[in-house]
Amino acid sequence: MEARIAQVAVKAGVSIATVSRAFAKPDLVSPKTRKRVYEAAESLNYSISRSATAMKTGHSFRIALLVSEDIATWFNSRLFSGLNAVLSTAGYDIVIYQIETPEERRGFFETLPVRRNADAVIVSSFAIEADETRRLRSVGVPIIGINPPVPNVCDASIRIDDRGGMRQMVEYLISLGHTDIAYISPVITTRLSHSAEARALGFRDACASASTSIRSRELFFDERSDSSMEQLADRIVDLGEDMPTALCCYADLGALPLAFALQRRRIDIPGRISLAGFDDATYSAQYGLTTMHQDPRRLGTLAARRTLDLIGDESVQESSASEREHDVSSAIDETNRHIVVNLELMPRLTTGYPIRR
Repeated sequence: MEARIAQVAVKAGVSIATVSRAFAKPDLVSPKTRKRVYEAAESLNYSISRSATAMKTGHSFRIALLVSEDIATWFNSRLFSGLNAVLSTAGYDIVIYQIETPEERRGFFETLPVRRNADAVIVSSFAIEADETRRLRSVGVPIIGINPPVPNVCDASIRIDDRGGMRQMVEYLISLGHTDIAYISPVITTRLSHSAEARALGFRDACASASTSIRSRELFFDERSDSSMEQLADRIVDLGEDMPTALCCYADLGALPLAFALQRRRIDIPGRISLAGFDDATYSAQYGLTTMHQDPRRLGTLAARRTLDLIGDESVQESSASEREHDVSSAIDETNRHIVVNLELMPRLTTGYPIRR
């Protein structure tokens, strides 16, 4: 026979209200107390209807995560891991929506207020519009941005500085003596605006502000093609003596296959050409790729905590001690709702001093 809530409360040594809160809003109950309640409930074979709790509290216990790429990508999979580590503990499920066009994005924001089947929306790495934010605010659903191109459109955001990070990388290459540098990026084929597009601006910033004259170039490839990096490597090799001494890739997922393609063409890295990436993605450290390190899982945990704050109508004026750690920048706005997480330059084996011509 299934136990009643009062029996669980007695066994756990807490009030009936605390037992109810542990299931309805677990983020408001301390981990130690929550554990006692759950253990007591399990030992007594007590269960609670999630749908009944949702009706009573007005919460769906679902968080909508909007991504523009497959969830299995390096960034998204680690981001999801960080989000889930916090949100699942608090009793929330994450529902993933892959958004690839502005029409799909607008459709989502038009229908969500009607369905009201999410307590918050997390948008990863692409831009949303102000009217979409207002639409959700009207029904009390907050929007949290992760690497949003325009942070202030969101109710809260956690991001890296794509532009500043790429500028730091290029300045590092210039400090090694490189004055002929090419920026490698894909041709933009999506109509959504993505945060990584700002990295090209950082490249231009560093070249324009250098104390010495820099020859800068931008080389593009079509990432939809299976042989895009082979074709790009051929174009670079065909430059002969006009080949740049350093290549700065928009992301490691472009830098690594390009490195392999160049080495198959007997181009020594970093002897003939230095190569740098951005992200510190899978296998970058093992290969020895110079890159900018970011931690998507950390972004996810920070964003999840912000999400719980906003769902609970709790103040986010005071940041937790964990958010004052070394990897969180002082670039925090007055309300502490928009946080910039530090990047770290990782000088490795693929960059060196330029050869003399």
